[in-house]
Amino acid sequence: MLEVHQFPCLQDNYGFILRDSASGQVAAVDTPDAGAIAAELEQRGWSLDVIMNTHHHPDHAGGNLALKERYGCRIVGPRLEAATIPGLDELLDEGDVFALGESRATVHETPGHTLGHIVYHFADDGIAFVGDTLFSMGCGRLFEGTPAQMWSSMQKLLAWPDDTTMYCAHEYTQANARFALSVEPENQALLARVAEVDALRERGEPTVPMRMAVERATNPFLRPDSADLQSTLGLPSNDLVAVFAETRRRKDVF
Repeated sequence: MLEVHQFPCLQDNYGFILRDSASGQVAAVDTPDAGAIAAELEQRGWSLDVIMNTHHHPDHAGGNLALKERYGCRIVGPRLEAATIPGLDELLDEGDVFALGESRATVHETPGHTLGHIVYHFADDGIAFVGDTLFSMGCGRLFEGTPAQMWSSMQKLLAWPDDTTMYCAHEYTQANARFALSVEPENQALLARVAEVDALRERGEPTVPMRMAVERATNPFLRPDSADLQSTLGLPSNDLVAVFAETRRRKDVF
């Protein structure tokens, strides 16, 4: 029911436009570049009904007002960032269901990168838009939240099925892969994924979206229970928040 178009914009962002096939309604997930989004819409002969913001950073909400003026679309986003996201019309909280035509997304609050960050999970379609909460083999830097908050957010995502296709907002995968190898050097699934990623980028192809099964096996920020990771960090297995926090600290200075 949900058609997704992904395209590169800015330096390393991805833009996403979605179309519900039953109703023809169209959404943009975040607005990194209003011009690029408009060009994609025009190429397909689509208008824009709604903007779905994940958080307030300019490379996610900076095009809101220009697109709203051009298309008359409404803007939905996290209630906790209502003061910092331009043009919000509808405020979303944990557990809310957002409807794009007949497609339904459950909203999850995922504080950490920012305090009000949300993600959109279209469970029936097996698709999620995770903004800057999760990246392929990485996670967002903790600009506002705590490691405990971010690990709690990771657990919400880990509850999704293995076949969930996740769209993150940046092409950071190769850099994330090098760090992941530094903390889980014996992870065979990770070694295979790194080779796959390098081949994709050599061909100029995106590494996004990613599948939860692959992230569960290769992303250190989803794996604080990994014995390999714990051994590298020299931390015990009974404090997953501490393992997550040290993993994030090391990534910050990697």
